[in-house]
Amino acid sequence: MTDSNEKKISQPSFGEKAVGLSFNPGGNPAVNACKQSFANVIDSLNELRSTSTDPEAKRLASVAITGAQTAQMWAVKAITWSA
Repeated sequence: MTDSNEKKISQPSFGEKAVGLSFNPGGNPAVNACKQSFANVIDSLNELRSTSTDPEAKRLASVAITGAQTAQMWAVKAITWSA
């Protein structure tokens, strides 16, 4: 039996893993918000990919996931840029 006050530790979603949501050494809230937004998009695309029976839709979802990961990395770069 578990104590009702214990927090359940949830596993990160596919999207959260894909964007490295837990990696934010500077603790920048804007980085976290950006990564979470992209994680949500990636999770939706992963759901589409998982449920589709159309091979082309699956491929397109995979390409879109890769593009979203790339865009997320550049977005974080922009957020953390210092001249």
